[in-house]
Amino acid sequence: MLITLPVRGDDPKKAKIVPRAEAEQWALVDFDEGVVRSVTFHPSWEETGADWIDFAVLENRYENAMDLMEAGMMVLARRPGQDDIELVIEGFKFKELDEVGF
Repeated sequence: MLITLPVRGDDPKKAKIVPRAEAEQWALVDFDEGVVRSVTFHPSWEETGADWIDFAVLENRYENAMDLMEAGMMVLARRPGQDDIELVIEGFKFKELDEVGF
């Protein structure tokens, strides 16, 4: 499954999730069987080259996510303290992210 999130930085260990307006790029995480297989970085979520992205995780639940939902993604928001890719994916594994809905 593929998960995308807006980040600042390009190191999978140090990149921080940020609001969409502040994103330097989007991380694309290949997550399979409870393990991160790879993390790549792209200028936007549309430019990942992926045919289908399952989830998008945003910095907060109040960001505009309509374009992501229209693309078929389930949109989640991180919780306080989940500020880097590793912590967000850990939260994803244990269903400790919030759903974004309108």
